[in-house]
Amino acid sequence: MSVPAFADIAKSSNDLLNKDFYHLSKAALEVKSNTPNNVAFKVTGKSTHEGATSGLLEAKYTDKPTGTYFSHLRIQAHSQFLGREGQDFLLNICPLSGQGQLLMFYRRAIGLTLTQSWNTANALDTKIELKDAIAKGLKAEVLGSFLPATQAKGAKFNLHFQQANFHGRAFFDLLKGPTANVDAVIGQDGFLAGAAAGYDVQKAAITNYSAAIGYTAPQYTASITAANNLSVFSASYYHKVNSQVEAGAKATWDSKSGNQVGLEVASKYRLDPVSFAKVKINDRGVAALAYNVLLRPGVTLGLGASLDTQKLDQATHKIGASFTFDS
Repeated sequence: MSVPAFADIAKSSNDLLNKDFYHLSKAALEVKSNTPNNVAFKVTGKSTHEGATSGLLEAKYTDKPTGTYFSHLRIQAHSQFLGREGQDFLLNICPLSGQGQLLMFYRRAIGLTLTQSWNTANALDTKIELKDAIAKGLKAEVLGSFLPATQAKGAKFNLHFQQANFHGRAFFDLLKGPTANVDAVIGQDGFLAGAAAGYDVQKAAITNYSAAIGYTAPQYTASITAANNLSVFSASYYHKVNSQVEAGAKATWDSKSGNQVGLEVASKYRLDPVSFAKVKINDRGVAALAYNVLLRPGVTLGLGASLDTQKLDQATHKIGASFTFDS
């Protein structure tokens, strides 16, 4: 199994506890579309329980690797220049016609992704990703943001480096600070250990640091994380009981706020190949229910509700629905 990023050491339990619960928004809509020339469009809309609405339009272009094919060669010699990825030459000789041809061509073998989004807050965001171009396992990201109303600008540069037993990341905010946040995880035989730190270049000071350990197996994962300068501790557990049932829990303790420990437990049950149900409850007595069903290929409906079991006679309960269209 590959080594996860620092933020994903407890991903299995976090996904079970947080994803696919639809009561957080009154209504949500997501439409996805893909074109033959590797362009993907996504439109999302959301209405909160307070009456606010928001939307996002996103376009993503992925430059997938391409190749060159020849179908009617008589005698062919093909070689590749060592050390120059993507450059080849091909020698084509046809004895019957007495013709020969030497072709040199460049084949793209790297992945470039360009994402542009525009939301209802009139914010423009651009993201450029380059993967495995500089070195195998290295991904570079350049992110830019612009608010036309206030002329506010943002620029960030990120690096992700992943190998068999290592996963490291670095995030640089070039205009604010500048600041740097780095994290790294090492793994061996399912055991994981990681650390993260933030640094303010202008102040020449470490702003935050965290640490985590974990264990990952095909059927279950467990982790312990110490965040916020090792002051907030959380323990997470996830278990895939069988092909239909998943269970997980998370306990959190803030050493600066007292002895109160927060607890969440959740479970997921797959009803059939196209639908599942989820339930969770926390130590404050707030329970959440969710149901997800694939109505037809490309159309998914999600329904959710949350109930405060200690205030059943009050208007604290929430319901929500989500539609996703994917073509």
